[in-house]
Amino acid sequence: MQSNNPVLSRYEKKDKSGFAYNEGVSAYSQAAAGGAGAADVDAAFQQVTAGGGARLTINDVIVKTFLVFAITVVFAVVGWNTVESMPWLLWVGMLGGLALGFVNALKKVPSPPLILLYGVLQGIMLGGISKWYGEFAAGNGWNDIVLQAVVATMTTFGVMLALYLTGIVKVNKKFVSVLIVAAVSYMVLGIGSLIWSMFGGGGGWGIYGTGFGPWVAIFGVLIAAFFLLLDFEAISQGIKLGAPERESWRMAFGLLVTLIWLYLEFLRLLAIFSRN
Repeated sequence: MQSNNPVLSRYEKKDKSGFAYNEGVSAYSQAAAGGAGAADVDAAFQQVTAGGGARLTINDVIVKTFLVFAITVVFAVVGWNTVESMPWLLWVGMLGGLALGFVNALKKVPSPPLILLYGVLQGIMLGGISKWYGEFAAGNGWNDIVLQAVVATMTTFGVMLALYLTGIVKVNKKFVSVLIVAAVSYMVLGIGSLIWSMFGGGGGWGIYGTGFGPWVAIFGVLIAAFFLLLDFEAISQGIKLGAPERESWRMAFGLLVTLIWLYLEFLRLLAIFSRN
C-alpha cells in the first residue's frame, strides 16, 4: 500500500512489515546490543509494536484534536476581547502562527508544545479577525456572521467526513493532483488580490470586492472543504501503516490548519454577502 497523500510519503513501506514493526525491530536490536535480558528486550519490542498508545489509533487522534481545538477556542475568546485594546496581539497571532505553521509542517518529529503554541497564536488571530468581520457585517445589517461561519464549518466537516467514510468521494492520486493544482492556483490568485487591494482595488477587497468576489470565495470554501478529505486519508493511512502514537499530534495539527482555513473562507464569503 502506497500513500496517496504526499503528507504521508515518509511512511511509505518498502515491505509488508509496517512502520511500527520496523521501529519495534530497531528497539529490539538496540536493547539486545546493550546487553539487556530477554524480558527487557521483549518489553522494548512490545512498547512500539503492541496496541495501546505506542501505535497510532483513532482515539489518539480524537483526544489530541480535542485538546488543540479547546486551546484554540479559549484563546479565540482572548483575541476577541483584546483586539480593540491591544490590536498588536492580532499581528502577533497572525505572523507567529504563520511561522509556527511552517515549523510544525516541516518537523520530522511532531512537537506537542509547538503545536499547542500554534493553537494559542491562531486562536488569538481568529478572535481578532472574527470580531472585525462581525462588526463589519453588523454594520451592513447582517448579524451573527461569526456564529453562522462556525455552524457552516462544523456542518461541512460532518458532510465531508460522511462522504469519505461512505466512499462516495475517493481520495486517489488523481484527486490529490487536481486538488493541489486548484489550491496553488487559488493561493496565487489570493496573493495577486492582496497586492491589488493594497492599491485600492475592489474597494480595498481586491478581487473579492468585484462581481467575481462571491464566486472566488465559494471556490475557496470548496477547496478548503475537499482538503478535509486529505486529512481524513492521512489519519486512515497513518493507522493502517502502524505509525507511532506521537503522529496523532501531526494529524490534529493538520485538521486544525484545514478547519481554520475553512472557517476564514466562510467568514469572508458571508461578509461579501453582507455587502449586498
